[in-house]
Amino acid sequence: MFIRDGVTYEFHHMGIPTHAPRAGERYSAQFRMYTSDADCDLMRVQYHRFDEGSTLPELMRTVPHAAFKVSDLARAIEGKAVLLGPYEPIDGFRVAVIQDGESPVELIETMLTDEQIWERAKSGVRASMYR
Repeated sequence: MFIRDGVTYEFHHMGIPTHAPRAGERYSAQFRMYTSDADCDLMRVQYHRFDEGSTLPELMRTVPHAAFKVSDLARAIEGKAVLLGPYEPIDGFRVAVIQDGESPVELIETMLTDEQIWERAKSGVRASMYR
């Protein structure tokens, strides 16, 4: 965890673009993207596979990203190059993706527990992104 400009950042997960289909993929028609979770012990990893015609920026489709929970999303993105959002892919879970140097970085503001976040993402319940 660290603090920059009065905003607290806590590591949440890694996102890795892939071309290979994986078991348990969830589809987002909005972004033409499949998401699957890796079986890791030390950190959460999501793989993202994109259909042709995905509207997400190329940087997000080609470069891995770190995701951080932040204490104030509006303040965290202030003055930054915003690639996506802010939007709410899961009820109670606001997200924006910024460009930091040559890397995308996902910023998350939520009061949900990690268990609630991952359950909603996997089940699609209260997760408009995967409907």
